[in-house]
Amino acid sequence: MSAHPDSASRSQPQFLSLLLFLFVGSGCSALIYEIVWLQLLKLTIGSSSISLGVLLGTFMGGMCLGSLLFSRVVSSRFHPLRVYAVLELGIAVLGVALLHGMPLVDQWYAAMAPSGVNAVLMRAVISGLCLLPPTILMGATLPAIARWLESTPRGISWLGLFYGGNTAGAVVGCLLAGFVFLRLYDVAVATYVAVGINLVVTLLAVVLSGFAGYEVAVPKSASHLEMQQSTGSWTISIGIALSGLTALGAEVIWTRQLSLLLGATVYTFSIILAVFLVGLGVGSSVGAILARSVAKPRLAFGCCQTMLIGGIYWSGWMLAKSLPYWPIDPELNANPWIVFQLDLARSFWAMFVPALFWGASFPLALASVASKGQDPGRIVGGIYAANTLGAIVGALWSSLVAIPRFGSLGAQQALIVLASLSAMIVLVPILFGRGGLTRDFSWSSRLGSGLALLVVGFAGVLAFRTFPETPWKLIAAGRHTATWQGDLQTELLEFREGLNASIAVTESPSGNRSFYVSGKVVASSLPEDMRLQRMLGHLPALLHEAPESVLIVGCGAGVTAGSFLPHPTIARVVICEIEPLIPDMAEQYFGEENYHVVRRARVPETEGGVDVQIVEDDARHYVLTTQETFDIITSDPIHPWVKGAAALYSTEYYELCKKHLNPGGVYTQWVPLYESNLEAVKSQIATFMQVFPNGTIWSNDISGRGYDIVLLGQVGPTVIDIDKLDERLSRPDHISVAFSLAEVGFYQTDDLLVTYCGQGPDLLDWMSDAEINFDHNLRLQYLAGLGLNTYEEDEIYQGLIAYRLFPETLFVGSSGRREGLRRRISLSR
Repeated sequence: MSAHPDSASRSQPQFLSLLLFLFVGSGCSALIYEIVWLQLLKLTIGSSSISLGVLLGTFMGGMCLGSLLFSRVVSSRFHPLRVYAVLELGIAVLGVALLHGMPLVDQWYAAMAPSGVNAVLMRAVISGLCLLPPTILMGATLPAIARWLESTPRGISWLGLFYGGNTAGAVVGCLLAGFVFLRLYDVAVATYVAVGINLVVTLLAVVLSGFAGYEVAVPKSASHLEMQQSTGSWTISIGIALSGLTALGAEVIWTRQLSLLLGATVYTFSIILAVFLVGLGVGSSVGAILARSVAKPRLAFGCCQTMLIGGIYWSGWMLAKSLPYWPIDPELNANPWIVFQLDLARSFWAMFVPALFWGASFPLALASVASKGQDPGRIVGGIYAANTLGAIVGALWSSLVAIPRFGSLGAQQALIVLASLSAMIVLVPILFGRGGLTRDFSWSSRLGSGLALLVVGFAGVLAFRTFPETPWKLIAAGRHTATWQGDLQTELLEFREGLNASIAVTESPSGNRSFYVSGKVVASSLPEDMRLQRMLGHLPALLHEAPESVLIVGCGAGVTAGSFLPHPTIARVVICEIEPLIPDMAEQYFGEENYHVVRRARVPETEGGVDVQIVEDDARHYVLTTQETFDIITSDPIHPWVKGAAALYSTEYYELCKKHLNPGGVYTQWVPLYESNLEAVKSQIATFMQVFPNGTIWSNDISGRGYDIVLLGQVGPTVIDIDKLDERLSRPDHISVAFSLAEVGFYQTDDLLVTYCGQGPDLLDWMSDAEINFDHNLRLQYLAGLGLNTYEEDEIYQGLIAYRLFPETLFVGSSGRREGLRRRISLSR
């Protein structure tokens, strides 16, 4: 890796253009890795905000360390292109190692994971072990290649273009991962594509280094460097750090709001991220051109930060006052690819403007601190590290502190304040000539700085005071907000924004209450929803001989959890809920329907009462790390098209739950037929039957038309003695159970059993073309994401029950009771 003395050749445009192409490849592979690694690690440490914060902080923290440490660890005597090649090769090697080593990490973590605060620390350790090595190498790539350029306006301009090219590649990687590799293949294919890109970039960089010379720059004297450092460069570092903070803070907030409007699918998140990256890339390219031509890049950087005040306000206004009311009904077109185009346009309209200014800020900040003769790697590393460190703080602050404590309104008002502060920190030294800037800026520059500061003050105050609040109907109706406007009589009871979700509760004029989480109804007091929630509780409790312990995945309105309380043998109920706000709101607005199950957890009853525990964590993480086993596990998570939910519908998750069932244990799983398509429903049922091959299906239909279903599986064979069930429900200790069933229309045993819809062995032909949902592909979220705007529930249901036969070995008892049930089931077709 020796240096070449020909410094002229490295500045030839063809070499720089080729290097720009290599950075596009680097960005593409980096985003593919990021999506794959975060998906794999979320399966281990969970999908809660704390877990995601740990993952994001570790990923970006590694890049920050890499950029900061590069110039201090790697000597400048090595050819930058060959150093860059070694970094890319290292990333490829670590990418393969993580793909094959992650299962071992999962096993180790499951065996070692503690609880409480120590659990968060353990999650951070796991994330650090997996993500820090490759991300440190990623963070070092830009400082490494910076040494091939001189710290002149032309060199800094090319660095800005490299940054923009890297971002453009990230856009491509984001879309390829979200719409192609993970939708059609799996994490292994996506990883090997990224590895292949790394290897091509490595080879091209080595070949290019043979033609492009490199001369080690002679560093300036210490006294000159001290003079450079006194010119106020620390204010640029603070400014670019605040720019990174506001950028990632805003992205978190706006992604959450846009996911309400567009539907929180994997495709939506890919579109939003791609649009944001496009804005950064275009802005960086424009900023790179300006860095070469403007005489005072500090002033341009300050003005760019000033413009961000208007950009943030623009996005906030569009998301609160404009986009939710565009006359759009997503159900009018069942083709998801048409809807994706509309989603892309709305995302551009909302976020592109401020992303431009954030992107332009980076090359302008570089140009503000660079002077000829400095080590370009150190300059880039310092600015990049400051920007990334600010981004880490912004992402964690907005998701873990600002939104849950101040709401999206308060969080965005804080962004306005921080953008104003950033502009002032950059511009004030120009105005007053501090930090050695007196000779560098004329009175005209100071006048421009003063005018910009006046604009900052006025715009900041005006934007802060008039910033629009997120409409509660967006939280309730989500993507149907525009078509929901006619229901003016619906009363809002409460809406709140929590760590993981935004929640609203409404009441109709007829008294029906609806519970909304992130733009989707998750529970209500309507008869069809109450029936489903009670079925998820009573069905497994009645089919088990004497259940004592229950795990409920997803609190919702608490009705399913409360349905277990009337059963006399139940002694312990554990509720897993990822959003801390939900249980208390369920108690407040659905306490009567859920038998005040949450109150029992908050105020434990004395001896003889049921022990109710609420675990505020990702359910998969809880099942993975707990040693407790249960008689019943019932799962009612969010709709499978919601990003991340598919991890609660995979074969590995079902196997994990099966291991936590006691002998004779029962597992039930909710499956929606509405807002879905045939492929997604087949995938859910077939995946379940892989683990519970004799599983049964129970229908919650509406007057014979499909709505949703319940899957039921047992560790052993399921046998229902109809006579014993009749006798059980007639006993005095089951009077409350019978009353609870009657409230939702199950007045006698047959009313419940007639909901039988089929069983695994009878559906083999129907499931023959189903795609199984594994952890390594999570195929379901991609299938379901294509069907969220379709309503084919009755067609799916009718196709399903066409395979229904009376199960001779499932229902046992007296011949008269079996024949009566047989007739009712045949008539219900």
